[in-house]
Amino acid sequence: MKTYHNINDFIPVANAIVTIGTFDGVHQGHREIISRIIDLAKETGGESVILTFFPHPRMILRPEDESIKLITTIAEKAALLEELGLNHLIITPFSRDFSNQTAEEYIRDVLVQKIGTKNIVIGYDHRFGKDRLGGLADLQRLAPVYGYNVTEIPEQDVDTVAVSSTRIRQAILQGDINLANQCLGYPFFINGKVIKGDQLGRQLGYPTANLLVEEQYKLIPGDGIYAVLVTINNAAYKGMAYIGHRPTINGMTRNIEVNIFDFDEDIYNQTVRVQFLHFVREDIKFPSLDELVVQLGEDKKTVIKLLGN
Repeated sequence: MKTYHNINDFIPVANAIVTIGTFDGVHQGHREIISRIIDLAKETGGESVILTFFPHPRMILRPEDESIKLITTIAEKAALLEELGLNHLIITPFSRDFSNQTAEEYIRDVLVQKIGTKNIVIGYDHRFGKDRLGGLADLQRLAPVYGYNVTEIPEQDVDTVAVSSTRIRQAILQGDINLANQCLGYPFFINGKVIKGDQLGRQLGYPTANLLVEEQYKLIPGDGIYAVLVTINNAAYKGMAYIGHRPTINGMTRNIEVNIFDFDEDIYNQTVRVQFLHFVREDIKFPSLDELVVQLGEDKKTVIKLLGN
């Protein structure tokens, strides 16, 4: 897959099969559309192209809303799309000027002139252009004018999957990892850099890797204990992750910590991937550290059972 960080870097291809969207999470609903452009490209000897945006449009149009969090960072999204077999990914900077194009300007200047679209595959409810007034009807009306075809993903096909990025975000925030993973089609994950902590976990007999997620817009699951798989240098390890403020010691900051089973190597400053597989329990304030240690022992038993051999 070739990746372009500005639409002006893309050289139009002879037979571009295109779809457009933010594709946050690259979830099951997105994959329905993406598989169509990949299949159509193979059938017609064309090349599959996705036009996506970064920053996310909501970050530009609603800059005061700091609550906007995304399922995937732009790098994670690109990696997931490459795994699907996409030919070209255009990541164009989203701006107010870009959002103020009329539907026809967007179709003519972006889709036709800059990408060379010959077939656009689009969901029945996709909106674009100034005030999101453009849609499927505009694409169909202008198709004979600009020489492209429109392939619609009908409502029943997309809704059969019953997936939306908003629904997945809510599930992740609520700790409903099973629902989130079912909708995504893969385990939700975070990539974090291992940083120095206060070594409390080691003192308690459960040493943890403290993670720093550098992209502030990355969505973090709700507080609690999770059964996870941790990938370090392409090797996967079972473990249990903790997210929360450590109320038993009156912690002030929100931590992401992972106790990696059967692992005792120095991985400071390395980036690891944590896949969330099961929610175990909510974060609890214990009367003492001794009682916390007892509960951690029970948590580990639960996680081992959930993850199996």
